[in-house]
Parts: sequence; C-alpha cells; structure tokens
Amino acid sequence: MTVPSPDHFHPMTTMTDGTIKQVNPFSGTQVWTVPGRGQRPLSVPIPNPAPLGPGATTHTCAFCSGRPLDTPPEKSRIIRHEGRWRTLTDLLPGQYGDSVAEFRRVPNLFEIVPYSYWVDNYGFLMNEDVHRRMERYLADPAGKQHVDAIIRTRLKANGRAPETVDPAGWHELEKSYFAGGHDVIVARRHFADGATDTSQLASSGSLTTEEHFGLILLTVESIADLYARNRYVPYVAAFQNWLAPAGASFDHLHKQLVAIDERGVQSALEIERLRRNPNMYNEWAVDYAGYHNLTIAENDHAVMVAGVGHRFPTLEIYSKSPTPEPWLQTQEEIRAMSDMVHAAHAAAGADVPCNEEWHHKPIDLDMPMPWRINIKWRVSTLAGFEGGTKIYVNTLSPTDIRDRVVPQLYALRDARRIDEGIRIAMECATGRNMLRYNPYLR
Repeated sequence: MTVPSPDHFHPMTTMTDGTIKQVNPFSGTQVWTVPGRGQRPLSVPIPNPAPLGPGATTHTCAFCSGRPLDTPPEKSRIIRHEGRWRTLTDLLPGQYGDSVAEFRRVPNLFEIVPYSYWVDNYGFLMNEDVHRRMERYLADPAGKQHVDAIIRTRLKANGRAPETVDPAGWHELEKSYFAGGHDVIVARRHFADGATDTSQLASSGSLTTEEHFGLILLTVESIADLYARNRYVPYVAAFQNWLAPAGASFDHLHKQLVAIDERGVQSALEIERLRRNPNMYNEWAVDYAGYHNLTIAENDHAVMVAGVGHRFPTLEIYSKSPTPEPWLQTQEEIRAMSDMVHAAHAAAGADVPCNEEWHHKPIDLDMPMPWRINIKWRVSTLAGFEGGTKIYVNTLSPTDIRDRVVPQLYALRDARRIDEGIRIAMECATGRNMLRYNPYLR
C-alpha cells in the first residue's frame, strides 16, 4: 500500500460507532480496533505451575547457567567486575566456571541463515582472529569434546547419523559454531530470584535496571561484532521472543541476532518513504504521539509512545541520539534506551507474550534513521478476516495501550522497580522534533 501524502493522510480515524481505523505511517499496515474487544486479559499464565525442585534454578533448560556445555561454544560473556560491566571473550570450557556470566553470547544451534550460506553464496572466509579462536578451542580436549557433542546433537535433530559425515564435512560444521552469523544472548536466570514454582520466570522486566543495561550492552556489542566479521552483511536483525505464543522455544530470557544479506522488503519500503521525508520519524511517530496524547514516557535520551497501525498492541521506544548506530552511541545514551525498554517490559508483566524488535540504520544506508525498539504484545491470533483483507484487528487502540501502561509505570517508579528518572505521561516534554537523528534539524 502506498501511504498518501501528509496533506491527506490521517494515521488514526475514529468512526461514529467508536471503531478506530489506523494506518501505520511507515509500513502502510491497516488496523482496526473495534469497540468492546479490548477488555480481555493480556496475560497468559503458565498452566499447572509446579514447585521448583532441587537444581531447577540452574538446570531447567539448555540455556540455564548450570548447563553451559548444552549450547555451542560461547563467543563472549558480560560480567560485573568491581562495579562495572566487563566483556570476556575466548574462554575455554575449563574457564566457564571462573566467573559469573550475567549474560552469554552463544551461536544458535540451528541457524536461520547458516554458515554454509555465506560460504556457498559469497565465498566467505572467517577472519584470522576467529580462526585462531577456533583452533585454540578445538586443540583443548574439553573444547573438542564439547563441539563434537554439539554437532552430534544437531545432526540427530535433523535425522542424520553422525557417522555418515566425512572429516571435511565435520570440520565445516565445526566452523559454523565459531564464524556463523546467528547468535543468542542468554540470561543467567531461568526463574526470578526467590521463585518457588515454575510460573515465576525471570523476564526482562524482572531484571534490575543495571542488569537490563548489561543485557542491552552485550547485545549492542554483539551486533557491531557481527558486522565487523562479515563484509557481506548489510543488516543484523535483533529480536527477542518472550513465551511460546510469541515464538520462544525456551521460557528462558534470551535475544537473537541474525546477520542477513538484504534489508528486507518492509525496510526497503520504509527507506523509500524516508528519502521523501527525512524527518518522518519525528513527524509521524514522536510528534504525532505528542499531538494525540500518546506519549507514554521519556528520559533525556529516549522516548516511549503508543504505536499506531500495528497488528498487535505495540510500544515504540525511540533513541533521541543524533548517532543512528547503537554501537557508536555513548553508554549514557544506550543506558537511556535500556531503561525505557526495561520499564516497558516491567509495565506489561512477565505473563504477557511479546516480541521485542530492534530497528537501526543498515550499515550501508546513506541516510540516518533513529535506533528504535518495538515491543509487541502477542495477545491475539490472526484469523481469516486478516488474511483475506489484509486489514488487521487489534484488540487495543493506541489510547487503550497508553491507559494500561501509564498507571503501571507510576506504580513501578514509586516502588523503585524502574529507573526513577523516567518522566511519565504529562511530565514529558512537549517539544517538537526531539529525535536528533535528522541532520537538517541540528
């Protein structure tokens, strides 16, 4: 769908009966919110919770802290050292227990875009640093045993007998767990501190603000690293699936990073609109939200608004930084985004399935765009009406989203569970063009 010119375009139209028709200004997605459908509960409690048994907090799933060898070889980890975050790399299996990894970066066991894709289509070669790390890990007996066990697990899951793979093919599989482009950022906890049963999962919102900053920091560092190690990657997709209805294979907090060789159709359409209006993220996101009382919260370097024209209820968090690339921003700017995303998750609660989608300027794009993160509550199922008409029924309007989140943020701030410097609702500034990515405004 082609979005009409701003002179004739209204992202939200309220009909006489109360139906709210929305068009996303960036994607053109059409959404209706029908009166009376938004009162259903959002949470999806875990059915039949069971008491936690011995070892549950460290050994429940393959991502748990007590099972580091159930994931492929760790690329890096972030730890707390003398009150500061410190990233460790190139550890051998015997060193995994020497520090407490708050978050670990490991290759995905089953890559969306496998290592072989880059080799076969581009002639990709791992760089010298990665090659040395791989040789060092495989020269370690425990490291070789670890990688072999991971490969056997992968082959068996794909219905292949490990003994049918020749040495050359085996070595190619080994390479995929050192030079591949699909990584997972895994949290230390499976259950929240003090949990007594299986329903009390550790979510993004249950972390402290400092812990969440560590998670965001390692994610940003890892995106930069994936760009740096593969010259054929124009974009790294970053996302988080929370709970099974949102696509999570494990109820264990983790993010995923996937290096891809194109921007995607949706991104291409958005860039086309950006070329026509370089200031569109101010005009059609943050400024529009301000004019329609959809600004939910802000701090000095980030702002949260209720999203318009999404298939699912969505919170949009924008970086105000003039620097589009997250990995080039200051730690203060990254922390501000982290605090806002953390607050959004805490307000939703751990029982609400959601997708966290990161968007940033593709590394080869010649125009700036702001780093932004969308948090989508997966609280409905697309049906035949949506498939046939491409008009999506969202049970919550942007105003409904605002009215659910704002009271929660006040309560969380009073309880000191989110950053106390966050400004909420009417406390937010009313200035225009607060996103400073656009050089024409500087």
